[in-house]
Amino acid sequence: MDQKLLDILCCPVTKQPVFPLTETDLALVNDAIATGKINHADESPVETPLTEGLITRNRQHIYRIDDGIPVMLEDESIPVDQIQGL
Repeated sequence: MDQKLLDILCCPVTKQPVFPLTETDLALVNDAIATGKINHADESPVETPLTEGLITRNRQHIYRIDDGIPVMLEDESIPVDQIQGL
């Protein structure tokens, strides 16, 4: 992801800056998604594993990146409190 884009992106909910998920964090997220118990902020289930993602500095919200494009929609964010160990 382009650093200039990262520098201007922020969470639409908390206004916190966002950072790329580490490989370790991405693995934890995808393991949690595989259980079928993870929901988006709008409570719809997260059905597809992430290939990339962004997390807020305060580690409250995750946003997926699809084909290099960050999906910064509040309803599609993943609240981190559902993911054990993150």
